Amino acid sequence: MRRTYVLGFIVIAGAITAAVVSAQQPAAGGQGRQGGGGAAQQLGKIEKVADNLYFIFGRGGNTAVYVAEKGVVLVDTKNPDNGQGILDQVKSVTDKPITHIINTHTHGDHNGSNVFFPASVEIVTQENTAANMQKMPAFQEALNRHGLADRTFKDKMTVLSGKDAIDLYYFGPAHTNGDAFVVFRNARVVHAGDAFANKGQPLIDRNNGGSGIAYPETIAKAAKGIGKVDIVINGHSPVTMKLQDLVDFGEFNRLFLEHARASLKAGKTPEQAMMDLKLPEKFKDYNLTGGRGGPGGNFGVIFEELKGN
Repeated sequence: MRRTYVLGFIVIAGAITAAVVSAQQPAAGGQGRQGGGGAAQQLGKIEKVADNLYFIFGRGGNTAVYVAEKGVVLVDTKNPDNGQGILDQVKSVTDKPITHIINTHTHGDHNGSNVFFPASVEIVTQENTAANMQKMPAFQEALNRHGLADRTFKDKMTVLSGKDAIDLYYFGPAHTNGDAFVVFRNARVVHAGDAFANKGQPLIDRNNGGSGIAYPETIAKAAKGIGKVDIVINGHSPVTMKLQDLVDFGEFNRLFLEHARASLKAGKTPEQAMMDLKLPEKFKDYNLTGGRGGPGGNFGVIFEELKGN
């Protein structure tokens, strides 16, 4: 039986974090920062999404805060050295203890502050994410091993029960090979992690099993399979979105892949493919430029995957 972590009991955990934060480095393939999620960004104030459900923007991936009957469930813990900041924001809405952390995937901007919380907090991930996290330099020291997964799932798992039930789903490779969709059943909200980080080209982390070929099918399966959901918490967007935005994101990735196939067959370069990409008007606000492989964007990554490299 794991001990419950009392919010006020932070001195030891804070000391541990200070001692080990210098060792926190991204896994192979990088931390997967998206949409301004870097460490220099300010930690946002906690914002209400639905009854008993909040999210905290900034300094890495969005952190969801779910206040259940017996304690608080966090989804993702941002970059290293943000545990105290997250804790302070949680304490502004509840004095209940933190009992669970769910990591949506392996990157350090989503699990970097796991080590701030002691071993009494149960950490849950998809099984591929658990294996990927085992390889991260941040978790190699014995002092940090409690930041790794305690429970894993393959395709689906339910954490807690009754009105507090949280459904975890895995639909296939996308951003990585372990992207979890976290559904707060009663609130009708999903945290999509970096499988849907924001409106733009996703980061395809092939070093951690991500796939541009599988991406559109995975998102389409997710949009159909997560049940009754109205609101989406993205991996890095400062505002929430709607389920239709997730549906559209799947279409965007499908059109992107189709254009990649046709462009490669025509002998075009990734840069040429990006230049002549034409998308429906509803994607006019999508970011097709910064941080995704230079002028060729994700076409370079997808071309290599299509060629079997």
